[in-house]
Amino acid sequence: MQYFTNRSRMRRQCVPYITFLLIAGILSAMTLHSASAQVRLETPIVPSKSLQGNPLNDPSNRKIAVFLPPQYDNAAVLPVVYYLPGFGGSPDDAIRDADIWKNSVQNLVDAAAPVVIVVIDGRTRWSCSQYINSPAQGKYADYIAKDVVAFVESHYRVAHGPANRIIAGHSSGGFGALRLGYAYPKIFGHVVALAPDCDFNISQLPLVSGDDAKLYPLDKVRALTPIQSGPTYAMALAAAYSPLGKKHPGQVDWLYDAQHQFRPTVWRRWMANDPLEIVRKHHAAFKHTRNVYLDGGVHDEFHANIGAQKIANVLQGRSVRSFFYEAPGGHMDFLMDRIERGVTWALRN
Repeated sequence: MQYFTNRSRMRRQCVPYITFLLIAGILSAMTLHSASAQVRLETPIVPSKSLQGNPLNDPSNRKIAVFLPPQYDNAAVLPVVYYLPGFGGSPDDAIRDADIWKNSVQNLVDAAAPVVIVVIDGRTRWSCSQYINSPAQGKYADYIAKDVVAFVESHYRVAHGPANRIIAGHSSGGFGALRLGYAYPKIFGHVVALAPDCDFNISQLPLVSGDDAKLYPLDKVRALTPIQSGPTYAMALAAAYSPLGKKHPGQVDWLYDAQHQFRPTVWRRWMANDPLEIVRKHHAAFKHTRNVYLDGGVHDEFHANIGAQKIANVLQGRSVRSFFYEAPGGHMDFLMDRIERGVTWALRN
């Protein structure tokens, strides 16, 4: 009987505490919801002259996702983060996960780094353009650096100039951020490259060495549609890195010959696009960029952390303001936290 009496007393004592925890949890959830509700999402269509008539007949008018923090509605003129998703990613993903993105924008506000975030569509028939110009796919670098930036700055009250533009991305998007930052230093003053495709010999070559690539005849590859199976990843990279040439729009130089043998001459063309090789060979690379932030997960499945750290080491040796952060987890882990960390570092340095 004493047991039941003590148990009842403990239950009565616990009720107020449990009630407190429940209320605290509800208030915390309400705070998060309120914070994200203050951030607005808009999804305008950007008409692109750069992508008109592209050889893959992909759409030239593209939707972007624009996340506006509360300060925007208070007439603040804010810097802009142009974010490039990873392979196959698009603004549709950010729109679907809008609350997650809104919370990240609010976290940046709370860290005294309010920004407008613009998520960009760089998809092609083969899933991803790698965000560079190529006669085998179209002018995706020009689309971003010229069309998207011009559209945002003419339709939104944002700060202009390279000091107020951050080009950021993850994986393929991290590659794109490095390439755009390198090619357009007068447009993008800051680069945030998260787990970027780089150091191709260890990060990319294993991914395009399987039978799904080497055993595909090139004519069969070219006949594929986006919904059919096949070496889509290898084809996307070939369209970006080894186009057949301006006289052969939409066509690529394949990594394997008719006997399924690897072609080193074509691989050298791929390597010429590797951000690590570009930084090593071009001593002026990022010389006029304000900040270059790189990261990679300590357990990155594709070893993107290794190449990213090598790039940071080269840049730091040349007194380019750069930083490498080895994030916990793998390639995709804690991505929103990593975006926030990179953007905050860029704005504070």
